[in-house]
Amino acid sequence: MRIMSRLLFRTALLFFTYYFLFSPAGAQTVLSLDSCRAMALRSGRQMGVAELRQDVAADLRRSARTKYLPHVSAIGTYVHTSREISLLSESQKTSLSSLGTTAAGAIGQDMQQLSQMLPMQNVSALLQQMGLSLDGISQLSQQGMQRFATVLNNAGQGLVDALRTDTRNIWAGSIVVTQPVFMGGSITALNRMADIGEQMAATTLNAQRQATLYATDQAYWQVVSLKHKQRLAESFLELVRKLDGDVQKMIEEGVATRSEGLSVSVKVNEAEMAVQKVSDGLTLSRMLLCQRIGLPLDTPILLADEDAENLAVDAPAATLPDVQTALELRPELQLLGSTVQLSRQTTNLLRAAGLPQVALMGGYSVSNPNVLNSFEKKFGGFWNVGLLVRVPLWNWGDVHYKVRASRSATAIANLELEEARDMVELQVSQTGFRVSEAQKRLTMAQASIERAEENLRVANLGFSEGVITPTVVMEAQTAWLQAQSQKIDAEIDVRLSQVDMQKALGTLQ
Repeated sequence: MRIMSRLLFRTALLFFTYYFLFSPAGAQTVLSLDSCRAMALRSGRQMGVAELRQDVAADLRRSARTKYLPHVSAIGTYVHTSREISLLSESQKTSLSSLGTTAAGAIGQDMQQLSQMLPMQNVSALLQQMGLSLDGISQLSQQGMQRFATVLNNAGQGLVDALRTDTRNIWAGSIVVTQPVFMGGSITALNRMADIGEQMAATTLNAQRQATLYATDQAYWQVVSLKHKQRLAESFLELVRKLDGDVQKMIEEGVATRSEGLSVSVKVNEAEMAVQKVSDGLTLSRMLLCQRIGLPLDTPILLADEDAENLAVDAPAATLPDVQTALELRPELQLLGSTVQLSRQTTNLLRAAGLPQVALMGGYSVSNPNVLNSFEKKFGGFWNVGLLVRVPLWNWGDVHYKVRASRSATAIANLELEEARDMVELQVSQTGFRVSEAQKRLTMAQASIERAEENLRVANLGFSEGVITPTVVMEAQTAWLQAQSQKIDAEIDVRLSQVDMQKALGTLQ
């Protein structure tokens, strides 16, 4: 939802920006450098990617925090087996089922042996005195033994049935709560890695922001430069056309040669080609700027500095090179520093695999059938709590090798960081030199403008008085054109050198 809301906000913002800036009612709205920057930041796809990566890093950091907390899981199983588990053997089942018959047979044998030992005449006389007969007693004895055998047989069969497990269909479930106590430092290392990852995502977003601003400034000042050069080329075309008209009149009057007229005509053609070339370049540059700020390529745009007479008048003051500031603020160095920290935490995480791990466990388990009250064909459960201890004993040096490889990776990251620091120091020094050189070139270009304008004035005056040839005038015009072009390049170079310095220092905002 958060990502969709952000995308919808961007789309709506771009729509209203385009409507108010480029609708017929607002066609005269001028885009400044700041407005182009803001539009580029809002519409840049890479900026959107960097922001989404920052959200991903934040979610991963929140996920890492949960490793400190107890986790609850539910487990359910169903198993069907082809045979059930039996606690009694087949012979034991048979013995228990015929327990009464076996016992009755044994008692019958004992009674028969007893009867053989006693004199039957005495037994018969004794029974007669009691009013009983031997046949009646025998019949009652047989009936009693049969009932006795039946009772014992039923009891034995009941015991066999009671011990039947019926485990062909087993249902089981449990709820388990696990609380880590000591994981060898792996959870702490994981959380630190998540924090570093979030910092890297923020640094990446800042780096992408600076890259977007830098590219936008380049495209903006390219359009401004070509617009001024287009105006300069058109002015030069007017000069050579005027000269061409004057020379043609002089040819008609016989004071100029046809060769001089052809030379001026060639210069006119060259000026026309220069105007066409700079116009095409300006169109392409506007399309590039529109792409940078998220507008359709054919959108007509007008920049605030297109009509400025002196592009370097309000340029920011030259920033003195400060290597320490660059070392602290450059996103590239911050990312490399975070990479070193991340590599160290990776080493801690790998080392934790060789340390003991302790966790508390508890839960509730149920099964059907259950053995809590003999074997019952219904669900029964119980609570449980325990302590889990895992101690690695031997892994053939696997953890040691991984830790050593991770330490080597950390050393490599440190070396890359040191090399990047040296490169940044060199870049800051070179950019400071470029800023100084741009200011010097601008000063010399302004001086050249004055001399070129005076030279052109003198040449035009001499040509009007007939003491200077058209060739000399064309040379003066060409020198004036070069001086004006150099002034435009120097002014743009001053602007871009300032942007380069801000980017080198990491202060481009």
